[in-house]
Amino acid sequence: MRALKIIMAILVLGSIGLASLSCNGDANSEAGGENQIATVQRGDLTVDITASGNLALSVTEDLAFDIPGTIAEITVAEVLVEEGDSVEEGQLLAKLDTSEWNDMLIDLKRDLLQAEIDLKNAELTLEEAEEDTYITPTGDVREQYTDPDEIDILEMRLELAEARFEDAQEALEEANEKSPEIIAPFDGFVTAVNVDGGDEVKTGTVAVAVADPNKFEADILVSEMDIMDVELGGTAWVKVDAIEGLSLPAEVVHISPTATIQSGVVNYQVKVEVKSMEAVMQERQGAMPDISSGEIPEPIRQAIEEGQMTQEEAEAMLEQMQAAREERQAAFEDVQLREGLTVTVSVIVDERADVLLVPNGALTTQGGQTSVQVVLPDGTIEQHTVTTGISDWQYTEVTEGLSEGEQVVVPQGTAATSTTEREGPPGRMIVPMGPPPR
Repeated sequence: MRALKIIMAILVLGSIGLASLSCNGDANSEAGGENQIATVQRGDLTVDITASGNLALSVTEDLAFDIPGTIAEITVAEVLVEEGDSVEEGQLLAKLDTSEWNDMLIDLKRDLLQAEIDLKNAELTLEEAEEDTYITPTGDVREQYTDPDEIDILEMRLELAEARFEDAQEALEEANEKSPEIIAPFDGFVTAVNVDGGDEVKTGTVAVAVADPNKFEADILVSEMDIMDVELGGTAWVKVDAIEGLSLPAEVVHISPTATIQSGVVNYQVKVEVKSMEAVMQERQGAMPDISSGEIPEPIRQAIEEGQMTQEEAEAMLEQMQAAREERQAAFEDVQLREGLTVTVSVIVDERADVLLVPNGALTTQGGQTSVQVVLPDGTIEQHTVTTGISDWQYTEVTEGLSEGEQVVVPQGTAATSTTEREGPPGRMIVPMGPPPR
């Protein structure tokens, strides 16, 4: 059966948010007089903070006309897209009438040329004034004396000519950096078109807004009791309420430093960024072996060699695995997330894998010590002091004092609830949709 368990583990790899249990061990409860008996088992325990929110596009950009300052208004020549259109990076979306734009560039080039001429003249005049001699029209060389005050004036004229040249050069460079066209900065879709051909616009006028349809985020409110457990970069899971069985991994990207207080209730806004469907599909498909090539995964090959399954059983299992892979891919390849969809966000606070678990109702704390009642093989009950780890609303991790397979007493009224039926209260709870099985 060990090989069968390994094979079944392979089959569940690659699921995208399919419902799974954060605590793998059942309570195995049995009535024991007025109490119930629960078996200590190993499982995975996940503690999270859960809240509702709505999907929002996380990568959006308003594309505005960038017009040189010498032009107050300019006419829109053409808008080439409509709201809802898909666009590709580098695609032309809108453009301005360039007749006035071109005239402006010509004027700036003329200004730069004139400034360059004035600068050369100022340099030449100063050089001549500083010479000790000069040549007459008849070719005679004579000494000259130039008043120092005149030299100072010529130097100031040169500085002014240099400044005007630099200004003209900068004005032309800035104009050349601007463009009468609006280009899509990334692949996405148009969320708004604010201008039409023929409109008069100014610099800064937003013409088109675009968004990346594959990148979403969600904001939730976390209470003041739980906010200290939330960390930037922490793991979260986003369950889309309208798409059954879909949960996507996410990351905490922002924690508001200021509180939102409503009716005396203090909360803090937390933003999570959802990993794209495409990235999740690639990861999950990569995690699940593609056996379409006929290559036999190592666990199945080992099971055949050890005689735990026949070649025919292995081939049937491989066919099931490939069918499961294809079915999973087909189920999600047409899924389209949309802004505004209601989601349930679970921010992971802590998690443990393969730990001993007991129902919370079996634990008693007194005088700073936690204990459980252990049912011995002869039916008698013995008090054991235990050391505990993390806990959710139903199960607690035991790090010392118990062994796997031991039975503990769950007093009446605190019965161990089956892990397949639990419905947790808001706030901290086991992640119902869970991360992909490990």
